[in-house]
Amino acid sequence: MRLDVCLLKACSDLMSKNHQTLIILACGGLILALSMGVRQSFGLFAQDVSSQVGIGLAGFGLAIAVQNLLWGLFTPLAGIAADRFGVRLVVVLGGVLYGAGTLLMAWGTTPVSLGISSVLVGFAVSATGFPLILGTVARVVPPQRRSMALGITSSGGTVGQFILSPLAGFLHSSAGWVTSLVVLAVLAFVIMPLAYALVVPADQSATQESDQTIGEALREAGGHRGFLLLTAGFCVCGFHIAFVGTHLPGYLSSAGLPLLLGATALGVIGFFNIIGTLSAGYLGDIYKKKYLLVMIYLVRAVIITVFLIGGKNQFTVLIFSMVFGLFWLSTVPLTSGLVGQIFGPRYMSTLFGIVMLSHQLGAFFGAWLGGVSYDITGSYDSIWYASIILGVISALLHWPIADAPVARLARQA
Repeated sequence: MRLDVCLLKACSDLMSKNHQTLIILACGGLILALSMGVRQSFGLFAQDVSSQVGIGLAGFGLAIAVQNLLWGLFTPLAGIAADRFGVRLVVVLGGVLYGAGTLLMAWGTTPVSLGISSVLVGFAVSATGFPLILGTVARVVPPQRRSMALGITSSGGTVGQFILSPLAGFLHSSAGWVTSLVVLAVLAFVIMPLAYALVVPADQSATQESDQTIGEALREAGGHRGFLLLTAGFCVCGFHIAFVGTHLPGYLSSAGLPLLLGATALGVIGFFNIIGTLSAGYLGDIYKKKYLLVMIYLVRAVIITVFLIGGKNQFTVLIFSMVFGLFWLSTVPLTSGLVGQIFGPRYMSTLFGIVMLSHQLGAFFGAWLGGVSYDITGSYDSIWYASIILGVISALLHWPIADAPVARLARQA
C-alpha cells in the first residue's frame, strides 16, 4: 500500500478514536519543529558568534558540543521528571530556558555568556525533545499504529529544520545575524503554550499502565543486551547529525561556496527527512525495526563516501542533502519504537532519554572534533572519514539486537 494512503488511514484511525490524541500529535509535532528547527540553525552563526565573543571556530564548536552533551545528560533527568510530575510542566520550563539561551547567544559578548547560553539551551532541548514528546504519543496510540504515529510526530522536527534553517539564513543575509537569532528566540518561547496540550488523561490512555516502578524499569533495561546495543548504536547517529548540522555550512564555505547554500542544504535535508521519517514510521509497523536501522547506517556511510569523492558544486551539494536527508532523523521513530516495543510505553520517556544520552555523547564529539579538525588541519576530511567508519560500526551493533518484548509484557498480554 502506498505511503500516502497508509498515512491518511492512520490519521483517520487516530481521529476516529478521539480528538485528544490528534491534538497531542499535532502540538507534539509543532514543539519538535520549533525545538529541532531552532537548534539545527545554530551552525549558520558559527563565524559571527565566534568573532563577537573572541574565540575561534574550535571554541564555537566546543560550545555547541557542550550544548549537545548537556542535552544528553539532562534528557534522562527530564524524562524521569516527566514520568513523575507530568510532561507539560517540564516542556514549559524548557520553552522558557530555550528562548532565554538563544537571546543570550545573540546578545552575549564574552565566552562566559556563550557558555551560559550553551547550558540553558542544552537543558531546554532535553526538556522539549524527542523522548518526552514521543513518550507521550506512545501512551495514547495503540501498539499497531505506534510506529506510524511516532514517525508522524518525529517528522515535526524535520519540518522545523526545513522551514527555520532557510528562514534564519534569509534573515541573516537581509537583517543581520543578531536579528535572526532574536527571531529564533521568540519562536522558542512559543513552545510554552503548545505544551499545555500534552496531557494524557488516565481514561484516554491507549495502553494499560504498568505497576512497575521506575527503579525496576531501569534495572530491567540495564540488564537487557539489546538495550545496551541500541544505546551504543544511537551514539553514531548523534555524531553524524551534530557534525553535519554544525559544520556543513563551514565545510561548503571552505570549498568556496556561498553561506546561503549551506543554509539551503540544511533546509533540503530537513524537507527530505520529512519523507524519510514518515517512511521509517510506516515501514517500522511492517518490518523489523532493527534491520531498517542497519540499512540506514550503511546507506549513510555510502552517501558520505560518494559525497567526498565527487566534486563540490551547487548540484552535488543539493543531491547529497536530498539523499542524506532521507536518513537524517529516520532513526528516531525506529529507535524509540524499539524501546517501546521491548519494554512498553510506561517509562518510555525515561528509557529513550537514556538512549538519547548516548546520541548526545556522539553529538558532543561530532560538533567539537569538526571544529578542532578544521583549526588544526584546515580541513574537515578526517571527521568525514570517521563518520563513514562509525556508520558501518553502528550497523553491526544493531544487527544482533533481541527485539522481542520482555517476559513481563508477554505475561501481561
